Amino acid sequence: MKTLLEKLHLQPTNAGVCVGPGAWIESSAPPITSYDPTHGEPIAAVIPADAAAYDTAVLAARQAFSTWRSVPAPKRGEVVRDLGAVLRDYREPLGELVSLEMGKIRVEGIGEVQEMIDICDFAVGLARQLYGLTMHSERPGHRMYEQWHPLGPIAIITAFNFPVAVWSWNAAIAAVCGDTMIWKPSELTPLCGVALQHLANRVMADHGITGIFNLAVGAGDLGQLMAEDQRLPLVSFTGSIPTGRRVAQTVAARLGRSLLELGGNNAIIVSDKADLDLAVRAIVFGAVGTAGQRCTSTRRIIAHEAIVDALTDRLVNAYRQVPIGDPLQPGTLMGPLATSRAVAAMQRAVERAVSDGGTVLTGGVTRPDIGPQFVEPTILRMPRQTAIVQEETFAPILYVMSYSALEDAIALHNGVTQGLSSAIFTDSVREAETFLAAPGSDCGIANVNIGTSGAEIGGAFGGEKETGGGRESGSDAWKAYMRRQTNTINWSKELPLAQGIEFGG
Repeated sequence: MKTLLEKLHLQPTNAGVCVGPGAWIESSAPPITSYDPTHGEPIAAVIPADAAAYDTAVLAARQAFSTWRSVPAPKRGEVVRDLGAVLRDYREPLGELVSLEMGKIRVEGIGEVQEMIDICDFAVGLARQLYGLTMHSERPGHRMYEQWHPLGPIAIITAFNFPVAVWSWNAAIAAVCGDTMIWKPSELTPLCGVALQHLANRVMADHGITGIFNLAVGAGDLGQLMAEDQRLPLVSFTGSIPTGRRVAQTVAARLGRSLLELGGNNAIIVSDKADLDLAVRAIVFGAVGTAGQRCTSTRRIIAHEAIVDALTDRLVNAYRQVPIGDPLQPGTLMGPLATSRAVAAMQRAVERAVSDGGTVLTGGVTRPDIGPQFVEPTILRMPRQTAIVQEETFAPILYVMSYSALEDAIALHNGVTQGLSSAIFTDSVREAETFLAAPGSDCGIANVNIGTSGAEIGGAFGGEKETGGGRESGSDAWKAYMRRQTNTINWSKELPLAQGIEFGG
C-alpha cells in the first residue's frame, strides 16, 4: 500500500484543497480519515476545506475563468489531451487506488481510469465541434445564428462508487467549453481526489496555467455551501435522490443550474424469445459488479413465466460461483460494500422482502469470515413489486418477478420512481422495438440484448423521473456547461421590424 501511495504522490496526511501546481491551501478543519473497506483499516488522512480555504478556491476559479474563457477551444482541448496522456501513464496505480479506497475489483478500478482516458479523447475532438445553428431571418438583409459561450466556474460533487470517472465526465467537457471547476469528491474516497489533483496539477504546470481544475475535499456541509454559492452558475451533483432533491431546491432558489445524476432501480425484461446464455452473463455482471453499488446496477428481473424458472436456476448457479474477497487479488469478482451502514441497509432490505412474501434463492447473509463489510450477492423471488422492490438499495440484491404479456412487463418495469437504465433481452424485433418506442421504457438509457451497466462515453448518460434528468459525458451533453446566445446581424441600410410591425411610420 505504501508503494502505491508513493506512486501517486500521497502522504500519510494530505492537504485537501488545491487551486493549481504548488498551490495547496491550508485549512483548520479536522482531517478526514480514508478507510480501506476490505480490511477496515485506515489508509491515510486528508485535511478538508474550511470556509476560508473554500473561498480561496472559488476566487481562484473565478480569476482563472476570466482568461480561460478567451482561450480558443481547440487550445483548451490540448490541455485535456495532455490530461488524458497523464492518465494513461498512471492508469494502473490510479485504478488500484480506486479499488483500495472504494472496494471495486482491480479490473473495474482500472476500467474506471480507462473511462477517464476515453472521455478526454472525446473532449479533444469536441473542442473543434462546439457548434451553433444558423437560421433564416424573415427580414431582408439580416442574418441570424446562435453561439455558445462558457458558463463560468462550476461545482462538481461526486459519489464514492465512481470516485474518479464521474469527475472526468464533467471536467473534461467543461474544460474544453471554457469553464473552470471546483470538485468535491466523496468524503469516503478523498484520496482518489487528491491523487487526481496531483495529476491535473502536472498538466496545468506544463501549460503555464492554474485555477482550471480545483479541489475542495469536504463532507455534506461543503456540498451545501457549493449549492448555495451564487458564484457557481452550475452545480453538477451525483448521489442519492434525497440529497439531490435538496441540491436542486437550493440551486433553483438562487436561479442557478443543476445537473443531477441520482438513483437508479434498473430492470431487465427477459422474454421467452431471449438468448438465456447471453442474459445470464449480462445480469450477473450488472447485479454483482461493484457489489451492486452502481447507479446502473441491475436490481430487478422481469422474466416471462415460461422461462423464469430456468433463468433463476442458472442465475443461482452463477451466483454461488462468484469469488468474494480482496478486490485487489486476482480472481476476485466481488469486493466489499463501502460502509457498515450499507451492510445494515442490505440486511434490512432482505428482511422486508421476505416479510412481503419474497423467497431468498441464494445469498442474503453477511460474510464476517472475509471481512466486516462483505456480503453474499442475493437473489429474491418476489410475488409482486412491493415497496422494497421499488426502492434503490445500494447493494447486490436482485429481485426476480414474472410476467405473461409484454405490456404488463413494461408497466412493471416503469412502475418505479427512478428512470435511469433499462434493458430487454429478446430475439424478437417486434418486442425490442416495442420496448424502445413510446410508451416503452421510460428511462434515459434503454438497451436491447445488453445489460443495464457499462454505458459508453459517446452517448449522453443520465435518466428521467427521480433520477434527475441530467445528461453527462457524450452526445450534446456539453451544452449543459455553456450558455446559448442568439445573434441577429443587420447588414442592410434599412431597419425592418419582425412580424411586419411598423413603428411610427
